[in-house]
Amino acid sequence: MADKQLVRAIKHAAASKPVFFLSEVLPCLGEPLLLNDLFGTIAPRLPALGLVAKKTGNDYEISRIPREQPYLLNLEEMERQEAFFAAGMMPGVLAQSIEQYITKKTGKAWDDPVVIERLRRAIVAQKDDYWKPAQKRSLQYTKGYSVLGYLAYHFPIYFMQTEYLLMMLARDGLLKKSMTILDVGTGPGVVPLAIADFYTRLNDARAAIFSLEKSEEHIEAFINLRNAFVPPGGRVSIKPPVRTDIRTTEQAALPDKLDLIIFSNVLNELVDTTTDVRADIVMRLSERLAPDGSILIVEPADEENATRMRALTIMLQKKGLSIFGPCLFIWGSTCTAPRCWSFETAPPIKLTRLMETLAHCEDSYRFVNRDIKYSYAILRKDTLRRESYRLPAGSRFLRFSKLHLHVGKRINVAGIKMSAELGDKRSHVFKMCDGTAKTPVYAVLPSYHITPENDLITSAPYGAALELRNVLVRYNKEHDAYNLLVNRNTRVSPIMFPGDREPVNL
Repeated sequence: MADKQLVRAIKHAAASKPVFFLSEVLPCLGEPLLLNDLFGTIAPRLPALGLVAKKTGNDYEISRIPREQPYLLNLEEMERQEAFFAAGMMPGVLAQSIEQYITKKTGKAWDDPVVIERLRRAIVAQKDDYWKPAQKRSLQYTKGYSVLGYLAYHFPIYFMQTEYLLMMLARDGLLKKSMTILDVGTGPGVVPLAIADFYTRLNDARAAIFSLEKSEEHIEAFINLRNAFVPPGGRVSIKPPVRTDIRTTEQAALPDKLDLIIFSNVLNELVDTTTDVRADIVMRLSERLAPDGSILIVEPADEENATRMRALTIMLQKKGLSIFGPCLFIWGSTCTAPRCWSFETAPPIKLTRLMETLAHCEDSYRFVNRDIKYSYAILRKDTLRRESYRLPAGSRFLRFSKLHLHVGKRINVAGIKMSAELGDKRSHVFKMCDGTAKTPVYAVLPSYHITPENDLITSAPYGAALELRNVLVRYNKEHDAYNLLVNRNTRVSPIMFPGDREPVNL
């Protein structure tokens, strides 16, 4: 009997009921086995699966390890967070600390014309490198002005992006009162510093943050900014980064039970590795994840990086992790992620004084970075999902995998809105998914067809579960995709899951 077969059977049983007996999985294994031998094989694996066992007579009762109560924000904390997001800007103290660090490193005032011009050159070089074909990119932000350019141009966006992601985790109930967090490939400490700032608006939550980084100059910037921005002895403790390549972390001194592991804009920079190698990096570090912990992977929203990230997510699912979100597998199927360009957006940020100074030139657009767009996935060891409901087999909706049989027909479908706006003012386009598609599917709504009955497709947030009734199926040969044409006769409404009093995700 293969270990994978046994683990798969145990996972299936755990997903079906909170408590079960080991004898119940025997029929799934296809060969006669003694319960004691079976228990000896699976017992070491149970904690990582979020399960615990006790002997009951001649059998073993297996149940889930109780989840620690989530840290749910109260009204006062929510108001403080919302006020921060409404302001839309990085804290002034941190922005000034970056200016002071640039002054310290260059020996000149941060706004000295020579310094500003060198920062511009570094930023242009980084952006030019980023848009090269993957095999020709170097994506190195590790020395001299490349680090300072990163601080000036990329840091504010990624900082605010992390704050939005933390708010999402809080709303999903994935934060605890006391958290141990690992940031992988931390760079100059964007994620740890954003966590520290987010926690200043919580009443009594605590966090210990560890990180991995291979660049000495990034670590130097990290420590400098941490010391200037995070007071010692507070509720958030940021440990000095462990200097290591994230591809070889076996000997890294890290806690055994991490509540959250974050890969933020780092896996895409491993341009010389395959998806399988990146998955192995994640799986190796997931061994240190607490049974009820989460892994957050974040990548840029451009088509290449977003689609590669979604393919990575599916591979991690095959290797044993479960997908919490944003994907909702409403048919209970396993997604194959065919060219899935899926991303989230947030309101644009206000420019820092440093970025405004950089943009005070003829080609100002080159140095303005204020739009927040990202692709993300949350994965876990247990089977917890953002929404676990599955559409019944008899539901009167067509699966996306059957669209090829209904081209030119009007149908009803149910799916998840998996992108922000991909179209323009004339024609609104959104990526849709129901977990079954073998070819990308998009909802298309011409502006002149917008009605109160269908405009939810434009206003619903990323990840919203929607019913689209009376849409026309078209095949787009040029892009090898199916379009669901929404017109004034189409009705778009939220999927109402059992027990819901309000629309899901709205």
